[in-house]
Amino acid sequence: MGDGCLGIGGEPALILRDINFAVRSGEVMAILGSKGSGKRALLDVISHRVESKCKGQILLNGVPLTKSLFQNRCAYVSQDPYFIPGLTVAQTLHYTPARLTGYLKSSKVRQVLADLALTQVAKKYVENLNISEKRRLSIGVQLVRDPVMILLDEPTQYLNPLNAYLLISILSNISKKCGCGIILSLEKPRSDVFPFLDKALFLCLGGVVYSGGTRTMLEYFHNIGFPCPQLENPLMYYLCLSTVDRRSRDRFVESSQQIDALIERFSREPVMSEINLPPKNVAKYPISYGKPTELKVWFMILMQMMLSIFSCGTTGIKFLCVRLFMLPLIFAIYFPFFFNLTFDHHGFFSKKGLILNLIGWSYGCGMIPAIAIYKHWRDKFMKDKAEGLYSGGTLLLAYNIISIGLWLISTSLATIVIYPLMVDTKYQDYKTFAHIVLAVWSCCILAEQISITFLLYVKQTFNSLTYCTYIVVLLIILATGTVRSYAGLHPLLQDVTKTAHSYYVSSIFYSTIFTSHQLNCIPTASIICPKFSEYLFERIGNPDPNEWQEVATACAFALALMVFNMVLYLFPLPKFVKKKFYKQIL
Repeated sequence: MGDGCLGIGGEPALILRDINFAVRSGEVMAILGSKGSGKRALLDVISHRVESKCKGQILLNGVPLTKSLFQNRCAYVSQDPYFIPGLTVAQTLHYTPARLTGYLKSSKVRQVLADLALTQVAKKYVENLNISEKRRLSIGVQLVRDPVMILLDEPTQYLNPLNAYLLISILSNISKKCGCGIILSLEKPRSDVFPFLDKALFLCLGGVVYSGGTRTMLEYFHNIGFPCPQLENPLMYYLCLSTVDRRSRDRFVESSQQIDALIERFSREPVMSEINLPPKNVAKYPISYGKPTELKVWFMILMQMMLSIFSCGTTGIKFLCVRLFMLPLIFAIYFPFFFNLTFDHHGFFSKKGLILNLIGWSYGCGMIPAIAIYKHWRDKFMKDKAEGLYSGGTLLLAYNIISIGLWLISTSLATIVIYPLMVDTKYQDYKTFAHIVLAVWSCCILAEQISITFLLYVKQTFNSLTYCTYIVVLLIILATGTVRSYAGLHPLLQDVTKTAHSYYVSSIFYSTIFTSHQLNCIPTASIICPKFSEYLFERIGNPDPNEWQEVATACAFALALMVFNMVLYLFPLPKFVKKKFYKQIL
């Protein structure tokens, strides 16, 4: 890198000035500096995770390192890894998208588990890992792809000294064994990690205080008048030397002038640069397999989702129960309240309450799985998106395939529960059963897709659930004919109701209930027996709805929103969303 870089175009950002260094295969380089020195900014510029304006060059084997090339050949490990609950360590590694397949992939996973000291926890669920194991697993996810360069953002943060030493020693061993270059940032390095670092780069406010080999570092600072005292940690000693002292105004001015002098001194008399030296003869060159195909990535995501849902762990069982049994259980709870409801002039109008509960709980049960389950995939997608592993359409295609099947099972079980309440015994047939199943299924799918839409733009799941609830309540009030009748609406609102999904679902339920029962009513002077056609026209504006047509329209609403979300997730997020939401996840 040369001259300077400005991070995150258009926003005030730290300028990186005159940064030049080279990292070869098998080397570990540490970027050292206090908070605000530019460590993460430098990693972000190298990895193209932010928009930047660089005057210099970033090269990989003599070729300009573009964003696409970095995503194909390199890897970035953030300090806050995120994994899908319900998967074991081995499953997470095995189903990481990579070009390796079959025996080669299995061999690579076993090697990574051994290299990262994760063999003992290979069958442990990721949600039960400690922070050290999660950090090593996040490195393993990238190693499965066999990158030529790995960037790590403060991998030892929040680790105790023993785990920090273990992690740095593992990284050093991996760099020599696999022949990949490693660049990591450190804020408070310990002396015991010094032997594992081949190079060091000291930053302060975007400027370079020192860049070069760790063996020549002591000699360089000694020659310019800053020898490291005996029994001192050289990394921390020179890190303190490269840090602005803010304890008082005088100390701030004095330390700032000293650091400016060190930066100026290094720019005029740098350590013998290795950038123009011929490459070393390394014993092992990394093999880069590039990015897997989109179809293969989709299959890997699909397998991860299935394993996380159908795993035998606590999280998997919770996911499965929410998906399959929540809706039938709620319908079973409501069954006793409507079981003894007779179809006479007293119970006739009470059927409206049954329809209201069926539609309301179908929508509600559709929102909850998206809030409880999909948010994990949303968060993982936000992290993986920066690495270009897959698109949002690929993620949703895999998610929707599983969702469609599980909702069909769940709604079928729920329909078995409430079928006797809706259809008289002599009118029961498979067509009527299919109508109810598809109507309830479309409610669940539509509510789930509305939640997915909000989860793209709203970070807090509770807020997303609140917004979705507002929309569902509006649909129920406006178009179901249970809260307000169709005849009682303004003509303009009557037209609007026909553009709502809930209108067609309620038409199916009204038609199914009131055409599959015989009214037990004898008109007298005090009893007026209602007519089915007149009542249907009053509630939904259609005295004789075509059930198959209503079912097709209701399902079309759900599938159309599903396709809309897949397209929506392909577009880049607006800047205000990135600022308030996207950065927080990363």
